[in-house]
Amino acid sequence: MCVQGRPTQAPETPRVTETENPGRTRRPDSGSPPVPLCVVAVPVRNEVDRIGACLHALAAQVGIGADELGIVLFLNNCTDGTAEAVAALLPGLPVQVRVIARDFAGAQAGWARREAMEAAAAWIQEAAPRAAWLQEAPRDGVILTTDADSRVPPDWVARNLAALAEGADAVAGRIALDAAEAARLPDALHARGRLEGAYEALLIALESAIDPVAHDPWPRHATRSGASLAVRLSAYRAAGGMPALPLGEDRAFVASLLRADARVRHTPDIVVVTSGRLDGRAPGGAADTMRARCAVPEAPCDPRLESLGRALVRFAWGRRLRRLHATGRLGRTGLWAPWLRVPRAEARRIAGLSTLGAVLAAIEAASPLLAARPLRPRALPRQIRAARLVLAGLQRGAPAFRRLGALRPNPASPGPALGRASEEAGNA
Repeated sequence: MCVQGRPTQAPETPRVTETENPGRTRRPDSGSPPVPLCVVAVPVRNEVDRIGACLHALAAQVGIGADELGIVLFLNNCTDGTAEAVAALLPGLPVQVRVIARDFAGAQAGWARREAMEAAAAWIQEAAPRAAWLQEAPRDGVILTTDADSRVPPDWVARNLAALAEGADAVAGRIALDAAEAARLPDALHARGRLEGAYEALLIALESAIDPVAHDPWPRHATRSGASLAVRLSAYRAAGGMPALPLGEDRAFVASLLRADARVRHTPDIVVVTSGRLDGRAPGGAADTMRARCAVPEAPCDPRLESLGRALVRFAWGRRLRRLHATGRLGRTGLWAPWLRVPRAEARRIAGLSTLGAVLAAIEAASPLLAARPLRPRALPRQIRAARLVLAGLQRGAPAFRRLGALRPNPASPGPALGRASEEAGNA
């Protein structure tokens, strides 16, 4: 198997072992277990203390039969007894589990998740007849992924399948920190998290009002974490599979889905509990981010948390570009390229791209007006106040906000010409 032309197993990998727990079900005709069309891929590295809770949560899923669900555990470079703990757990699990153990000096988070998801895809493709549950669920198989230090709720698979059955190609869930571990984190980190969460929620509400997307309606969220992702097998292949990045592979994967015009649903009622530790397994991951923010409280926020003025321009232009694309006028680059300061030749190239998602991503990358400029934490209270004013105006239908979706910046000006509420926010 390979993804985007890269081999999934490096030649220097010295150890590869695979084991399988068939679960409790067998095909009556052959005695072999049925092939599941819904498989959870879990990358694992040195999680001896948490893998049991993760596995038991996955095995306790409701709303789907045990013979319709499979789990792939991809153990990479485990040295702490994780493999032995998994082996002891397998006989008592009511679902099918495949365990792949590999040692690889160049292993990293994205490589491990890709390997796990590729193994899940290969397992699904072993299926011949479709299972009965697919009469109401997606018909081409489903890959889900979570983390070994996370615990999914009992209806996690069922909720993901329901969202896919409603027309989504992929589903992103939210994450919550383990309460006991979160209680040990500094108060300042929690305070910053509350401010960031409040501002992000306001930006999402504003975006939903200004540039609504039919398949991802309000209420929704903006989390794109490998702790809770589900994707149709066909969409997974169309997006090129999970990228083998050392950091941010989950967000990069969702970006690939969006570029391919996959319908991604950010479902707010899917919540996975994950570790709140500061000694993470993936360099540059969530644990490192929290530790860095403890050390440097004024470290920049996530790139999505930009000033309100810039966010409003981004949302307004998203709406306008979607409409130009839908009406076949995107090729008239004079309608958008000069305003967004995109060079003429690049604008023509972008207009010829085959999907709306690819067009929007390319314009964002080419336009200096849409470049991400994340806030500093000290700017959040002021931005939150201004965002609440704008959202209230939109909800009331106040005249000052009725034309918000049609706002255009002056191409000669470095910033947007918006109303007083946005000017109050300014740029941090």
